[in-house]
Amino acid sequence: MALTGWPDGPPLHPGRAIPARLDRLVCAISRAGGPAVDWGPLVSGRAAILGLRRQGRVSANGSCRLLRARDGWVALNMARPTDWDMVPALIGGPAGGWDALEDSVAARRADEFVSWARTLALPAAVVGERRAAEPPWTAAAVWPRADRGRPLEAMVVVDLSALWAGPLTARLLGAAGAEVVKVESVSRPDTARSTPGFYGWLHPADQQVVPLDFSSPDGRARLKRTLERADVVIEASRPRALEQLGAAPADLAGRPGRVWLSITGHGRSSPYRDRVAFGDDAAAAGGLVAWDGAGSPVFCADAIADPITGLFGALAVLHAVRDGGGVLIDLPMAGCAAAVAAAEGRGPAPAARPVAGGWAVGTTEVRQPRTPPPLP
Repeated sequence: MALTGWPDGPPLHPGRAIPARLDRLVCAISRAGGPAVDWGPLVSGRAAILGLRRQGRVSANGSCRLLRARDGWVALNMARPTDWDMVPALIGGPAGGWDALEDSVAARRADEFVSWARTLALPAAVVGERRAAEPPWTAAAVWPRADRGRPLEAMVVVDLSALWAGPLTARLLGAAGAEVVKVESVSRPDTARSTPGFYGWLHPADQQVVPLDFSSPDGRARLKRTLERADVVIEASRPRALEQLGAAPADLAGRPGRVWLSITGHGRSSPYRDRVAFGDDAAAAGGLVAWDGAGSPVFCADAIADPITGLFGALAVLHAVRDGGGVLIDLPMAGCAAAVAAAEGRGPAPAARPVAGGWAVGTTEVRQPRTPPPLP
């Protein structure tokens, strides 16, 4: 709540059903054989490390904005320096900053703008475009099943992902006893390394890291050998990236019981398979935003689709292992956000009032800290 709302106003409660859904999610992980965790520090952990604060329609990290279109709202995430090179093509005019983008969005329909942004490989979404599904993943049989009830302590998890969602899934599986091996490109290391505290929080010091040069035949061969011995593979690439390396699920031998977790922004199937997304725009796509008293959306927490997807990823893998594996799990971040935001609607979020030591919502005197809680 401390990360939701306008910077010069009180924090906003994102919706009473959302904490309850997150409670059920972490309970389900524990019942399925995973660790007992508190979702609060996981959701706000990065903000605590980076000192982020709520900024209304600007994401906590500053890269994403909620912009009004003619018929609704869109989220546009300029998370990479190269994204700004696409602005002239996006707006049909000279390069400009956020003011130019805001003017361009205001003159278009929301779906029209997002469709053109998607063509330019920019992370953009119509707020609330994704419908909730239960569960928010699908699993397709790829390899033979293994015997059910295999202990997680006997499994090797190979993590090809970066940033937040995939590494959090790997961290949770490691906490449940699995051996985790992180594979990292020597030319494109995990950008989370630029924040050592955040990286160290997600990656225990004893986690094995295997750096590989994916541009060399030897590096690609080592990558494939590493994946062949994996019981669980976690990746968050667009499908064509691993296909080009010869390291996609179809390229691996039929190891019984293997589980492949594919985390994407919007899904592996067309027309979504090459669509880019990050935590804030994926959350907006799933409708996981708060609405202020004037009917404007504001960001809910910090890139919240990332940690929520990490939690759902752990649950999906645990269920797959319980059922004998042999599957590829398609886990879209926008779908995870929609599952948590389901049926919240667009009513104004309850505003908090100050009380001693924090904030209170409604009449129950439930207190929330003024700043994100520290990491566990």
